Amino acid sequence: MTHSDQAAVVFDHVSKSFGANQVLRDVSFEVHAGTALCILGRSGTGKSVTLKLLVSLLKPDNGGIWVEQDEISRLGEHDLSRVRRKLGFLFQDAALFDSLTLYENLALPLRRLTNKSQQEINLSIDRVLRQVELGTDGNRMPSELSGGMRKRAGLARAIVLEPKILLADEPSSGLDCITASEIDELLLKQKAEHQTTLIVVTHDVHGARRVGDRFAVFDHGDLVAYGTADDIEGSSNQTARRLISER
Repeated sequence: MTHSDQAAVVFDHVSKSFGANQVLRDVSFEVHAGTALCILGRSGTGKSVTLKLLVSLLKPDNGGIWVEQDEISRLGEHDLSRVRRKLGFLFQDAALFDSLTLYENLALPLRRLTNKSQQEINLSIDRVLRQVELGTDGNRMPSELSGGMRKRAGLARAIVLEPKILLADEPSSGLDCITASEIDELLLKQKAEHQTTLIVVTHDVHGARRVGDRFAVFDHGDLVAYGTADDIEGSSNQTARRLISER
């Protein structure tokens, strides 16, 4: 598959099965750098598997996956580590270490994966905490944070290494409408200020329409619609039309 120079991520005829259960079937799409793709679909339709394939936690059975110019399913561990440095991951549960303060959670990847001095680490953490509106909370433990604060802390952890591509798995799950909107705004701010490519798996159609430039709708392992909100609303696929219009 030829893909454009602006592509940050490309799935090229990707399939993935677990035993007899085919989770993705011949899926192809492209995400341009600096844009936001929101992936929609009912539970068990392959959305989260798509993210796991993208960070190479899983390997495709068929097809290729590109992160910029690297076809990741063919890479060895050294090159895979290099590509993963381009990716940030906002997990559904924030994935913080409960025994570490928020500051220590953010310092850990900086110490392990960069050559930054302690002063540079402090500056990076201060900048990111202010960015997610947790500027005074660095010494707090994860157990002391509310659900919305934990999600913002998870976002801080995902962007502290300044990734070019940010993956978010259900960023608004478990949050009230106002807090979910705040997370959406932080994602949009990250995209606007740092030209970060966003790939967001979500059940929140209202939030998806706020954040997404393009939408991918999965159903029973198939990519049944891809495009703008208007494209999806005009799709011949009933499931896609219903999903994009749920509010």
